[in-house]
Amino acid sequence: MRGSAPYADAVGGQNARDETTKILRRFGCENVGFMDDFEKHEVLLAFKHRGRAVQLRASASGWASMYLKSNPWNARRQRSKQVYEQEALQQGHRAVNSILRDWIKGQITAIECGILQFDHVFMPYMLTNSGRTVLEHLREQNILPAPEVPQ
Repeated sequence: MRGSAPYADAVGGQNARDETTKILRRFGCENVGFMDDFEKHEVLLAFKHRGRAVQLRASASGWASMYLKSNPWNARRQRSKQVYEQEALQQGHRAVNSILRDWIKGQITAIECGILQFDHVFMPYMLTNSGRTVLEHLREQNILPAPEVPQ
């Protein structure tokens, strides 16, 4: 796919996954794994560092929506609207792998440089004793104020 959206030209998600795994393993993670949720159009990255389990979910459909907003289908396209949207979703699956790699690399670099601490970066995604992430727990308990709606 070509377009003005970030990662529109990302290729092969497996290379990005391999690089992410290498970064996390070098950092000392005991377990690293990816899972594709094709029904929800998400990629799950899970890892364990010093006994703490972390799970990040990245939305391929979120990326596809952003892409389609800046590159909408029109009658001049060489394919149907349905095929065009499906291609955007497939590219979203490739893009989120590259985005996760770059985000993880940046966060781990910041931790290694002493700019941030592991807990500060990954706490929202750490699993609680109930198996939910800290962020899910906070939302369920209504602990954080709701975000303001932009006007």
